[in-house]
Amino acid sequence: MAGMTAVYRRWIARCAATAGLLVTVVALLLAPAGPASAHAVLVSSSPNSSAVVPAAPSEVVLTFSEPVRQVTGKIRVIAPDSSRADRGEPVFDGAVVTIPVDPAGARGTYLVSYRVISADSHPVSGAFTYSVGAPSTPPVDSGDDSRADPVVGNGIKVAKYVGYAGLALLVGPALVLAVLWPRRLSRAGPARLAWVGLGLVALSTVATVWLQVPYTNGGGPFDVTGTGLSGTLGSTFGAAHLVRLGLLAAAVFLLRPLFAGPVGRTDLVILGVLGTAALLTWPLSGHPAASPAPAVSVVVDAVHLGSMAVWLGGLVMLAGFLLRRADERELGAILPIWSRWAALAVSALLLAGTVQALIEVATPSALVDTTYGRLLLGKIGLFVLVLGVAAYSRALVRRRTAAGRPAPVRRAIWAELAITAIVLGLSASLVQTTPARTAVSDTTGGGESGYFSATLTSSLYSLQVEMDPAERGNNTVHLYAYDPDNRPQPVVEWRATAALPSAGIEPIEVPLLPLTDNHATGEISLPAAGEWQLRVTVRTSDIDQATVTATVPVR
Repeated sequence: MAGMTAVYRRWIARCAATAGLLVTVVALLLAPAGPASAHAVLVSSSPNSSAVVPAAPSEVVLTFSEPVRQVTGKIRVIAPDSSRADRGEPVFDGAVVTIPVDPAGARGTYLVSYRVISADSHPVSGAFTYSVGAPSTPPVDSGDDSRADPVVGNGIKVAKYVGYAGLALLVGPALVLAVLWPRRLSRAGPARLAWVGLGLVALSTVATVWLQVPYTNGGGPFDVTGTGLSGTLGSTFGAAHLVRLGLLAAAVFLLRPLFAGPVGRTDLVILGVLGTAALLTWPLSGHPAASPAPAVSVVVDAVHLGSMAVWLGGLVMLAGFLLRRADERELGAILPIWSRWAALAVSALLLAGTVQALIEVATPSALVDTTYGRLLLGKIGLFVLVLGVAAYSRALVRRRTAAGRPAPVRRAIWAELAITAIVLGLSASLVQTTPARTAVSDTTGGGESGYFSATLTSSLYSLQVEMDPAERGNNTVHLYAYDPDNRPQPVVEWRATAALPSAGIEPIEVPLLPLTDNHATGEISLPAAGEWQLRVTVRTSDIDQATVTATVPVR
């Protein structure tokens, strides 16, 4: 009778897991399809930026480098008297956004501010002016809160890091318990570790969806509305994260018997299918789904992520449990098998990472000229270091004798884990960084361009400086001021100059247009390449001001 009850429970678990898989597959099929693009850039506008037109247009047209999605209420046209000149909702047609405006508008300068969403879920914002009849003092968009709180951006990186760590802690115990775990040893410790890993993945998924709302719409971590949350959940990004939660829930039914004792091959096959489907939700909600070769990028990224989870999770199981609990005979059987697994996982990591780099970086110069490329170089350097430690530990496994416990192997494995923890941190930053292929693309001229971004600190404020394209000719400068607590710092007056002392070019004033209390933008034409000195003075009150300087490499 007990045997029949166990069989019945196993059948129920399989049915529940299969049903969960079917539901999530249907959700993926019904989810809105995302275009193959990433980090859209404004290519052109009508009227053109800084243009003077004889009569007020009936619409403003924005053309981006690729299709974009709407952020409700984040596209505005501000009249010279600071009133709203746009009429009705903008119309999105792929990469073209049409904004109806009042054709009877007054003479003077108008401000167009926008915030849209690229296919890889990252917001893109900007602003420009045009004038009707003759230029006037540019208006200020007092309702523009288009920049997310830095806490939100950093919070997303932390959430993604937690998710990667949780995935390794879930996959490692599940795989080792299914194939390598000695029958005589208790499964309680690895089971607890796996449940912690599953909880971290679920927590990371929920936190990422929550933070995506203010990241998309602008604001702090608690600026989440029902409309914003609904919009996020209705996107491809939201659908992928909901699918992940569904797959985790379905997997629970099969993980419970696995953590209690050995299970049949059918259960392991279903778990493998669930795990593979879950892995695909990471690339489907990020850069890979929006790359020039989305099908290849999604598969490669899933392989990369899965190999990482197998390798790191297996290392945790070895260092935390097997090397301390298994006897010499058991280790003699386990370690050679694990060594082959690790070699296969590392080979898959290298191959998948190489393909990813070729797609996302595109050109050798982008490795050193972009933030994405430099982060990738740091990741490669650490990965080479961890491979050296891994080779040392594999050699220890091959030379291991029957005398004593393999303490040197355990120390080498802990060293691997410590270095790879840093690699995971870089990976979490990479997925939130503009891909190098986009950062170096010049959408207006078809050539290559750079992008400069830096955070400068004074006693009064920190200043985020962005210059695009950071090359000879016309450049756009964005300045964002924050107080010491990383909250937007209201600015009374902005002043900026750019000079190239090596070429004898005296400081050139950068005309700045305040967009919000803490955000100003400006256009400047740089006549020569070199190390330009950008000097910014920010006055925060009648008596308080400070000046910061950045060295901007211009090509």
